[in-house]
Amino acid sequence: MLISRIRLLLATLWVGSTWTVGYVVAPTLFASLGDRILAGTIAGSLFRVQAWISLTCGVLLLGLLCIPVRLRADQRLLLLTAAVLLCTVVGYFGLQPFMAALRETAGLSGVLESGARTRFVMLHGVASGIYLLQSLLGAILILRLQSHSIERCNSATSD
Repeated sequence: MLISRIRLLLATLWVGSTWTVGYVVAPTLFASLGDRILAGTIAGSLFRVQAWISLTCGVLLLGLLCIPVRLRADQRLLLLTAAVLLCTVVGYFGLQPFMAALRETAGLSGVLESGARTRFVMLHGVASGIYLLQSLLGAILILRLQSHSIERCNSATSD
């Protein structure tokens, strides 16, 4: 039962930090700071930290899910965890370097040429969609882990 609780706590930290950075902190930066370049730089730093938190939590959770309790339920949780982790890898480590390279072309002025701006907006939209998918899958993961933990607790007390 301790492993189930640790799994749930780890997933909650992971998904909660994803939601906090993506849906509270980053929008607040852009709404509060008059300088969009500065807001983007700070948000980018926060998303970098968030990506590493995601990798760490995801890998630890995958490891904890490899300690089988009820094989079929754990396999589904394993796949769901891998899907959330894949969103991080594709979104941050896959797309973000391309977005950073486009920002570099803007230089100090922060102004992108038309073609570069179009590519940046497209990549940003795809990355935002992946982040949303990661957030929704994370919510499902927490709910499944919680119900899995309750099922384990109920089966332990009935034995």
